[in-house]
Amino acid sequence: MTQTVCFTGHRSIPSEAYAKLYGLLQKTVERLIRDGASVFRTGGALGFDTMAALCILDLRRQYPHIRLELILPCPTQAEQWQESDALLYEQIMERADSHRYVSQSYYTGVLQMRNRCLVEGADVCVAYLRTSSGGGAAYTAAYALKQGLELINLQDLL
Repeated sequence: MTQTVCFTGHRSIPSEAYAKLYGLLQKTVERLIRDGASVFRTGGALGFDTMAALCILDLRRQYPHIRLELILPCPTQAEQWQESDALLYEQIMERADSHRYVSQSYYTGVLQMRNRCLVEGADVCVAYLRTSSGGGAAYTAAYALKQGLELINLQDLL
């Protein structure tokens, strides 16, 4: 049975933790692929979402059957980002297997809608969650648990 994995995590990753977190993410994803996962969803945000998307794109060379799906809040998500971040976002979108927007415009609550869409229909949620109090990552992880998903918090393994 095909398993779907969603990712959630913080937008800021301490530079001293980046390489270790990426290595742990890669090992976790490879284990999930061996266990039957082939669809991977990310929300396209800066930080952990971007790291997860890049990891899936890297692993697709070794596992060509895996798919990267981007579930995005709205077309204007990257409008206010630094140019280098916006360029990387566009490159990820071009290489992803699919992308869809939950709304055609920004509104209060669109990020929560995107987060719920990431979780719905998924089997596993891989998170980088340093704290469970507040923020979109904590909201998404809590929603994933409420929906019965297995939650793997990479922070617990660092």
